[in-house]
Amino acid sequence: MRFFFTKADRILKRSEFLRLSNFGKKFQSQHFVAIFSPGLFQRTRLGVTVVRKVGNAAIRNRIKRLAREYFRLNRHMITGCWDINIIAKKTAAELSTGQAYRSLQHIFINISRGLSH
Repeated sequence: MRFFFTKADRILKRSEFLRLSNFGKKFQSQHFVAIFSPGLFQRTRLGVTVVRKVGNAAIRNRIKRLAREYFRLNRHMITGCWDINIIAKKTAAELSTGQAYRSLQHIFINISRGLSH
């Protein structure tokens, strides 16, 4: 199994984030919101959004790093090809690494099932 996270695995363009927010399904955990829809490419791609309200730059970057790392290590659990935008809630700022991973795991399991709440 290869663990990598290349530029092709990321959602980068504003238009792609807007497409997701307009047409994607939404799932929430205690600390994150996931908006997802079937992917346009032959791979699952990830975008991470952390607004200034969540914390300072160091905190926002840490949350993004944790989300990308969890995705990199666990993308094999996701069935199908999805475009996923993970949005951090304000409560995500105080999470330990383990707590963040558990919250993200909950989201990724539900995305694999294609659920929305």
